[in-house]
Amino acid sequence: MYVKTRQAVIIACMLCGLLPASLHAARAPDLDVGEEINEVCAGCHGANGEGGKQGEYPRLAGQPYPFLVDQLLLFRERKRPNLAMVEYVDDRQMPDADIQDVAAFLSGLRLPTRLSPVDENAPGFDALARLEEAKRVLQIPRAQGDVDNGEKLYRRECASCHGRDGMGDADKAVPMLAGQYTSYLWRQVDKYIGKVRIHDPDAPEDSLLADFSSAELRDIFAYASILDD
Repeated sequence: MYVKTRQAVIIACMLCGLLPASLHAARAPDLDVGEEINEVCAGCHGANGEGGKQGEYPRLAGQPYPFLVDQLLLFRERKRPNLAMVEYVDDRQMPDADIQDVAAFLSGLRLPTRLSPVDENAPGFDALARLEEAKRVLQIPRAQGDVDNGEKLYRRECASCHGRDGMGDADKAVPMLAGQYTSYLWRQVDKYIGKVRIHDPDAPEDSLLADFSSAELRDIFAYASILDD
């Protein structure tokens, strides 16, 4: 399912200072068009934005709208190297309006972590609807590590930007960590440390992640892996 919160999306467009002026316009993204565009994205990221291949392709569902817009722009401008994305994000394939539409659609997707209770023997039970519901369930495997230590580190070092619940910050275009594949997070940290990606656009020389030991990162990711339980 996706949530049509057009007013919230417009506000997010206006507030996010990281976006080009052309994407600040008070244009309500077209969620129906976004859903159509997502049919292309679904080949890797899943029909419900759930990601794929145990984190080879990240979860996009529920990510803050400005963050998704920023990343698509970075891909389009070749500032975030990703060979798999190249053929989909040139100016002709992914104009500004399409970026707004698909980002709004994906940000509105909600993925449950468990099936709702139901009596499958009850009259009128809809097996097809149950199957479709099951496809939207996403449970990130619990990662190895010291969850208690990870919680302390997360709350001290990460929560101020990514939120206490790991859901990110739409106003600052900060991504959610809750419900994201641990293997994907590890790959991105390696890229941040290697300066392939920029961790903090406001402080591009930020070395925070490089200051963590592997054991500390493992514990943080162990904690992050239970945030959407």
